[in-house]
Amino acid sequence: MRVRALLIALSAALTLTACGRQEPSGLAPAKAPAPPTAPAVNTTASAVPGKTAADAGKPLTTTNFNEDGSETIVETPGDTSAQNKLLAAVASTVAAATPSASAAAVSGAQWQDGVNYNRIVPAQPTNVPAGQVEVLEFFWYACPHCYALEPSVQTWLKSKPGYVTFTRVPVEWNEGHRSLARLFYTLEAMGKLNDTHVEVFKEIQVNGDPLIGPDPNNAAAAERTQLSFIKKLGLSDADFEKYYHDMNVETALQRADQLAQRYRVTSVPMFVVNGKYTTDVTMAGGPEKLMTMINDLTAQEHKH
Repeated sequence: MRVRALLIALSAALTLTACGRQEPSGLAPAKAPAPPTAPAVNTTASAVPGKTAADAGKPLTTTNFNEDGSETIVETPGDTSAQNKLLAAVASTVAAATPSASAAAVSGAQWQDGVNYNRIVPAQPTNVPAGQVEVLEFFWYACPHCYALEPSVQTWLKSKPGYVTFTRVPVEWNEGHRSLARLFYTLEAMGKLNDTHVEVFKEIQVNGDPLIGPDPNNAAAAERTQLSFIKKLGLSDADFEKYYHDMNVETALQRADQLAQRYRVTSVPMFVVNGKYTTDVTMAGGPEKLMTMINDLTAQEHKH
């Protein structure tokens, strides 16, 4: 009986680590509050695009994408939900095996290199005007954890300093990811991204529509599915078809992929501050701490 129970548990674990591999948007939606209307965000193709206090205690996990294309879902330490004990055990094991660094804190604050963020050496060039500090968010519309974090990002955008240029960057690890990234840049080219960004999240995470068709490797089917979706939003299908394969969209996709490779993005959501620091929800210690740390890092960069 013990052997059988072990095999069942192992089977369940393997299922979880492969979640969404055949159907990238098949992950269970995260239970996050509905994000407010998105404020204007600088996400032009040339710039290479990109919880409230009550949400701080809600569970948040990170999707790690393995080299073989599979996905590992790890719960953030401190998660009080009991969605799956196996995930909690995996999270504890990973945390115990991660070496802690004792680097200097940022500006005398509580943030430590190697603990709350990783320093990029050498620092990478940014694509913002002089005097601006760049913040990139690598994300994926079908990632429930990106959706769960979105309210915190929306709140931060309303109060972020004027010297911070925020850009979202969709990842493109496979054809399914790329189809959703193309949707992102098409909506941007149409001038409708700020109005529809949260709606795309909701369609996938709440309504259960992956927006890539039944076969994630069928780009043509994904285009038809997305065309039907934008019609439901009342957008112009003619404009959608005009921009979907536009050269600017193709260029934005190439640049986004180059950025993901440059920063070695293997999980989302992930943030890069001014080409010098990478961090995420787990490293920061929660959504609110993440946004606070980003403010501290950008303030330090602005002083320099």
